[in-house]
Amino acid sequence: QVQLVESGGGLVQPGGSLRLSCVVSGRPIINYVMGWFRQNPGKEREFVSAISNFGGSILSADSVKGRFTISRDNAKNTVYLQMNNLEPEDTAVYYCAARLLGLPMPRDMKEYDYWGQGTQVTVSS
Repeated sequence: QVQLVESGGGLVQPGGSLRLSCVVSGRPIINYVMGWFRQNPGKEREFVSAISNFGGSILSADSVKGRFTISRDNAKNTVYLQMNNLEPEDTAVYYCAARLLGLPMPRDMKEYDYWGQGTQVTVSS
């Protein structure tokens, strides 16, 4: 079974940077579209960014465009989210997700097949 483990979260000041990592086990990630979502307690989980299996196509939410960059290293079975110019509004638990290939790259969390447990990102002075 596919398993995803996120890491790299933590406390950072506004304007700072973090890089999240998601290591996938069970299947090569070339078989999957990979995505990042985020969620605060009591709020709906929201789409952040997604990347196609070879990295040729990327989708990002308007709220993070120009600040966050998704990437993947298929040889390491890892997907990354580089977060720059962080704002307090970026505070959330960030989740990595995987979607089996065969459909257009989705923004809806219900379209993803596997999820990690999340890593906390807190942006505060």
